[in-house]
Amino acid sequence: MNPQPVSSGIINGMTEQSNRLITPEARPDDRLDQAMRPRSLGEVIGQTAVKENLSILIAAARQRNEPLDHVLFYGPPGLGKTTLAHVLANEMGVNIKITAGPAVERPGDLAAILTNLHASDVLFIDEIHRLGRVVEEVLYPAMEDFALDIIIGKGPSARSIRLKLPRFTVIGATTRLALVSAPLRARFGAVYRLDYYDLAAMQEVIVRAARILAVSIEESGVIEIARRARGTPRVGLRLLRRVRDFAQVRADGVITGAVAAEALNLLSVDQLGLDEVDRRVLSTIIEKYGGGPVGLSTIAASISEEPDTIMDVVEPYLLQLGFLERTPQGRVATRQAYEHLGLTYNRAAPQPGLFDA
Repeated sequence: MNPQPVSSGIINGMTEQSNRLITPEARPDDRLDQAMRPRSLGEVIGQTAVKENLSILIAAARQRNEPLDHVLFYGPPGLGKTTLAHVLANEMGVNIKITAGPAVERPGDLAAILTNLHASDVLFIDEIHRLGRVVEEVLYPAMEDFALDIIIGKGPSARSIRLKLPRFTVIGATTRLALVSAPLRARFGAVYRLDYYDLAAMQEVIVRAARILAVSIEESGVIEIARRARGTPRVGLRLLRRVRDFAQVRADGVITGAVAAEALNLLSVDQLGLDEVDRRVLSTIIEKYGGGPVGLSTIAASISEEPDTIMDVVEPYLLQLGFLERTPQGRVATRQAYEHLGLTYNRAAPQPGLFDA
């Protein structure tokens, strides 16, 4: 595919534009998040197979004294894609520049970022599946040939020049691998899927975060938070902070199993980590549509949520628990979902007109 030419007009003010598109200076909460992030591969909890592959990738690049190959992480949100990008940069001893697919709207935006990279730098692009087609075409030669094509002038006198870029590494992250175009996906030398964490790994995450936050927590409190964290570190850390607030105000600052359970019940997070939206989705399928099958857009309209929110945030965990099934006709609630909600399993016949995907 031919690279998309970039107008010479993007050259002026590249530094300012690049700074606008890359993550600004962190707020206090962001700095706390950074403190809780692992800085080396050895500190990363869980994702054993991915870590082993990454350790080989890093060791090989160091031995050849080359930048890392381009890496793509995919999987549900909150599992550590951004954290692993920082870890890779730290392990290689290079700088990391961070942006997101929706922020890079024009070819000039991407060109501004690329021309400010130094040799071996890491460019982390979150939500890479949301890059525009024209922007992607600028990224192709940059990833493959480390070059940027620019058109100078207009009309018959226009001419093309190619700017050489230093060798750098693109790390992409996406929750929707199918939406990453095939040409872009093919330019990543390493593609890894991140999976949900098991209970033991989640407990390690909570213990480590509690130590960093200087929170007094008992083993029973760790277990209570970990089992309601949906196998997702980001959720577990958020719940730990809210339980810490509750314990500080109502329980002398000590998180026990009973304190954690009371705090999480107050947040409407049940024993399996389902929140109010999860339960609304299940109860809508069961009570309004006889357990399904029912289409995603119908469910979304019924509970006033966006279909993408249900598909990306709610469904993955319900599918993992076995509470939901995807069929060609639509979503179906399983017997386990009925039992969890305390309802009698009595599937009604499918209703016509609800078979949208």
